[in-house]
Amino acid sequence: MSNQKLMKILGKKEVLALAFGAMIGWGWVVTAGLWISEAGSLGSIIAFAIGGMLVVFVGLTYAELTSALPLAGGELIYSFKAMGRLASFITTWAVILGYVSVVAFESVALPTVFEYLIPNYSQGHLYTIGGWDVTITWAGVGILGSILIAWVNYRGIKLTSSITFILTLLIMIAGVLLITGSSITGTAQNMEPLFNKGIAGLLTVVIMTPFMFVGFDVIPQAAEEINLKQKKIGQLLIVSVVLAVIWYIAIIFGVSRVLTPAEMSNSTLVTADAMAKAFGDSRMMGNILVLGGIGGILTSWIGFYVGGSRAIYALAKAGMLPKTLGELHPKYHTPHKAILLIGLFSTIAPLFGRPALVWLVDAGGLGLVVAWLMVAISFIVLRKKNPDMHRPFRLRGGATFGWIAVLMSIGVFILYMPGMPSALIWPYEWMIIVLWAGLGMILYKISMSKYGKKSSNQHLNREIAKVMKFDDRTEKLEKIK
Repeated sequence: MSNQKLMKILGKKEVLALAFGAMIGWGWVVTAGLWISEAGSLGSIIAFAIGGMLVVFVGLTYAELTSALPLAGGELIYSFKAMGRLASFITTWAVILGYVSVVAFESVALPTVFEYLIPNYSQGHLYTIGGWDVTITWAGVGILGSILIAWVNYRGIKLTSSITFILTLLIMIAGVLLITGSSITGTAQNMEPLFNKGIAGLLTVVIMTPFMFVGFDVIPQAAEEINLKQKKIGQLLIVSVVLAVIWYIAIIFGVSRVLTPAEMSNSTLVTADAMAKAFGDSRMMGNILVLGGIGGILTSWIGFYVGGSRAIYALAKAGMLPKTLGELHPKYHTPHKAILLIGLFSTIAPLFGRPALVWLVDAGGLGLVVAWLMVAISFIVLRKKNPDMHRPFRLRGGATFGWIAVLMSIGVFILYMPGMPSALIWPYEWMIIVLWAGLGMILYKISMSKYGKKSSNQHLNREIAKVMKFDDRTEKLEKIK
């Protein structure tokens, strides 16, 4: 079992579909109306441009580090080499919170789709939480979907990447139809008000953007399964980020151009209703958009199972989590026990009802910002500590990009804090953060006492040494050529 390796089979189109599909997900369908109502049409576009800038700069640091250290676990490797074991655990545990939040988010979003396709299907009241009635059929759809996606990921990266590529094409077709239709039939008057709730509204949307853009960092998590040159991996990471920024801004533009604020406030799925109105109140076109949204749920769901399970796998291999989570399936070569663990979180999420959508977006977003900040710091430290490290995708301008990413990450991090108009909600959102941090601390302490700090350090140093020796040989061959 210890000699098994992840399967190295992902090509260009699979990598791009995995990252882009993970980033766009379902949020553009279910929360576009919330963004516009909070900040206004132009305000929400500016908010996503700000969030996009953060992600582009962070993505650039990721691209250089991923090409230099293409190992499963991504953030774990970069932060360990730069700042040591404890920093690497904090970084990776924070990003896993973001991944698990997205996975859980999608299991709550799926039953929401059925409210548009099958009105009044939600039956069998169980209880009320956060003002939302949880029913047997509503929770059941999310639970069944969660089990299906866990099974797909369990069966291997080849199946998941093939399904993701097909579904990403479906999403893009639906999105292009919406943007084209709304551009032709919509009006600039519908976009009023351009700004809403002033700076508070703008910041409220800004703190949602990290959660919406997360997905590009699935690439470094799956680095050992990518069959491409290291430089190409970095390039594809940046391409996926830029495509996602364009996508979200275009969707906001399209929705706000075709629907009035009053129509948005009366809509349960704003993006689907915008699609229907753009094509002459066609219910069929609205359903096509929803099918694209379902594709987004599935691609995001699959992508973050890949990212989250590989991050857990890397921590377990390093002895920072129980080592049983670092075992690969003998037939499918997947970290199957890590996948089942994520499946547990995903399966229980629908039992918390639709309010969990917002809680997960905000709490998971904070975890991602913390991880991105740590990666940006690692980028700066490694530029100084290991200036001669082989970097196939090397950023010009030295550590400047890293400092910009650090400052922007800190700026967004502050927006989550108490006293800010966009602060996390007590007790729900802060409780998620506190419980996750406590769980991580307990698991880390238990694992370190069982496996030892020295063993953990030796494992990570060995993995990094293998890559760097390969890089040295590659660099010498390139010079000879």
